[in-house]
Amino acid sequence: MMAASYPTGGPMGATDPTLSLNEAWQALLHAAHPDGEATAIADLNLSPAGWQAKCSLSPQARDLLDCLLPLATWTGRLAVAQLGQSLDGRIATESGHSHFINGPESLVHLHRLRALVDAVVVGAGTASEDDPRLTVRHVGGPQPIRVILDPRGRVAPDRLLLCDPEAPTLHLHGEGAQPKGRASAHVQRLALPVVDGAFAPAGVLDALAGRGLERVLIEGGGITVSRFLEAGVLHRLHLLMAPLLIGSGRPGLVMTPIDTLHEARRPPSRTFRCGDDTLFDLALEAAAP
Repeated sequence: MMAASYPTGGPMGATDPTLSLNEAWQALLHAAHPDGEATAIADLNLSPAGWQAKCSLSPQARDLLDCLLPLATWTGRLAVAQLGQSLDGRIATESGHSHFINGPESLVHLHRLRALVDAVVVGAGTASEDDPRLTVRHVGGPQPIRVILDPRGRVAPDRLLLCDPEAPTLHLHGEGAQPKGRASAHVQRLALPVVDGAFAPAGVLDALAGRGLERVLIEGGGITVSRFLEAGVLHRLHLLMAPLLIGSGRPGLVMTPIDTLHEARRPPSRTFRCGDDTLFDLALEAAAP
């Protein structure tokens, strides 16, 4: 991954030993989960204001720190969302085929996002159709709690999140909606109020925070990410744009129509190379919890 805007690193000596990409990743993990198993790197100091190194870093390590420092050092509750899409804003074809719009480097980036949070959230459609595992198998790091938003209790018990015990799963269903089948040992169920057929995004984040899950990744799909974005509860949004034109299919973000561009949101942004893809890191002004 290559940074394309305002790096945050400090000066380095040309003869100093070089810190590796893995050491930079360990430092980010330690900042995000200080009580976890990640190793603190003595020659690297991370803070919300930036990073400082006592020796040189590889270009890959510098780029990784520049990109993920805001998430790793975030204090308090954090809600970040990510979407992978084509240049024309599609996350799947009309038939729902989406494997893979983005390249392998973007997949690694996604797994790093998962490792930096406490919980990763998907909607019932993504859980059912994409059948994801939501693990960090492409990077080292802790497994987040996997969360399914299932207001109608329609996700089948044979989906991986409900039958694969690789990581714990929290199945959020609507009050009065009985999920299908019996919950496996790694699955906990929690009923939440439903308004107009969906959970209130702020209510979901409150429920997760109440269980000690304060750092949350909203991974998909597009409808779920759009609801959290429109509700004003997101702090960051990572959009991974692939050099691909689909021309039709399912859009990424779908929000309430506006009349003029003056009403459009123009959040501060940074861009990074992620293999052949481009990552847009958008800083949002989330409503206070």
